[in-house]
This record gives sequence, structure tokens and C-alpha cells, in this order.
Amino acid sequence: MPCYTTYIHMAYPIIILPTYNEKENLAGIIAEIFRVGVPDLHVLVVDDNSPDGTGAIADRIARENPVVRVLHRSAKAGLGMAYVAGFREALRDPDAAWIFEMDADFSHQPKYLPEFLRVIENADIVLGSRYMSGGGVENWHWLRRFISWSANTLIRTILGMRTRDLTGGYKCFRRQVLEQLDLDAVSSRGYNFQIELSYRAYRAGYKIVEIPITFVERRAGKSKFNTSIMLESFWQVLKLRFRRI
Repeated sequence: MPCYTTYIHMAYPIIILPTYNEKENLAGIIAEIFRVGVPDLHVLVVDDNSPDGTGAIADRIARENPVVRVLHRSAKAGLGMAYVAGFREALRDPDAAWIFEMDADFSHQPKYLPEFLRVIENADIVLGSRYMSGGGVENWHWLRRFISWSANTLIRTILGMRTRDLTGGYKCFRRQVLEQLDLDAVSSRGYNFQIELSYRAYRAGYKIVEIPITFVERRAGKSKFNTSIMLESFWQVLKLRFRRI
């Protein structure tokens, strides 16, 4: 079973926001995050050299707010690698005790942050779930809802997990989970990263708890999800299941 120590100094939660062409959303989502009123909350923006100037907006916000930081990457190399880079940056600070994954496009509503932090007191990882009682999706076509729900059901069956929403990206980790998982061994570069990280944590014996959330389709900009991503994810799940971790 995993073991970890309890932090007794100035522990704080940090939200990692990966961005690529999110200039229409970034300032608004950061403002909304802080309006929730979570004490000592920090934000780390990980920008993949967005051609629309998102990185410059992030720098301006960081200059105005000392608890906002920016990590610039040279190019877009996949959501998974953006998160891994963000995890490593957050883990450099021993006071970053709870580390969030969160989208920057308003699909993940900041109002749930206090509930994540309440539940993680008795868990190692908390996942925001669209597919448990009380959860849901807004502004999706019925076919996309059906495909997403069916994919999660199939993935859950293949991997032998009870987690209802394995493809969601609204999560909170105790720092010790990310310290003890081998991030170098994570092979998924894109959206399948969400599945692989949860599966590795499950195999390592960490306690994963889901809370219901309502996922809202992005306010501005174009969704980066498409059919090819879905097919690639299914193939990656099969490889994940039948190789040794």
C-alpha cells in the first residue's frame, strides 16, 4: 500500500491550467477560480507557446498576482506532457500539498473546488465525475454524450476499475501520489493521459474517490477533441491493459 507523510507547514492547493490558444478564456477562468474563495490557492499556467498570445496574457496576470505562475513550453507536445511538466514544477515547492488538473475553457467549473478539497481529506485522488448520480454534461449533442458514456463503460470494463469517469480531466491529487508514481514511465501524450494516470494510481493501491460535477462545453474557442483522438485512446487503453505496470 502507498505511504505518505502529513504536511504540517504552510500547505496550499495549486491548480495546473494547461493552455493552447485560450486567450479568450484565461483571464476569466483565473478570476472565477479566485472568486470561489479557497484559502491560499495558487495557479500554475502551462502554456505550449500558443500562437494567439495566451502566454503573454498569462505573464501579465502573473505580474499582477503573486500566487499565479507561468511555465512556458517551446511547442505543443500533448496534454499529457503539459501536465507532467506542470506536476514537476509544482512538486518543486514542498508546500504544494494538493495538485489539481483543470481545463482553462470553463468546462470545469471552479465552484467545485471546495468539495474536492473536503473529500481529499480522506482520499488520495479525487475525480470530478460526469457519470455518477448528480453529475452530468451541458451543451453536448446526444450522440457525443452517448459516445462518451459508452467509451467510459468500455474502458472501465477493460481495465477492471469501478471508476465511472476515467476520461475526465478535473482531478485533485495529494502531492505524495505524484511523487511516488513514476511520471517518466507515463507513455500517453494526449487525452489518454487521464486514463493512464488514474490506472497507474489504481494499480499502486491509491484510494480514488469520485464526486459529481456538471461538465459544460467550452465558452469560447474550438474544442480540441475529435474522432481520431477517441480511436487513439481506445487503442492506448488496450495496450495499457495488457502490458505490465
